[in-house]
Amino acid sequence: MNFNYPKNEKLKSKITIGLLFSEGKSVSKYPLRLVYHSGALGDEQQLKVGVSVSKKYFKKAVDRNYFKRVLRETYRLNQHLLKDHLNQPYALMLFYQSKDRLSFEEINTKTVQLFEKFLAQVNPATKEDPK
Repeated sequence: MNFNYPKNEKLKSKITIGLLFSEGKSVSKYPLRLVYHSGALGDEQQLKVGVSVSKKYFKKAVDRNYFKRVLRETYRLNQHLLKDHLNQPYALMLFYQSKDRLSFEEINTKTVQLFEKFLAQVNPATKEDPK
């Protein structure tokens, strides 16, 4: 499995980010929120992902940067959940929306739950078989 997060998978286009906020849909799993938009991303990439932490909840840049690093790391470790089940390109934005300071393990489990909820919303026909 490839666990890298290369530069060409990072969401940096102002046009795409604008589309996310104007036409994107969202799915939440406390304290995370995922805003997504399907469509052409301009190159052969299947996913483009960005992260954001609100200044409203964390006034110090040090704290915001820490949670952005944690979100990027949890995405990097769990991106295979998305890449294995998506059949069209998506632009995603991950938000940390809480004053609570969760540990890395808690954020990681919430990220997995959020990705599963996202996949259920995007691909309703491909539900997991209960065993």
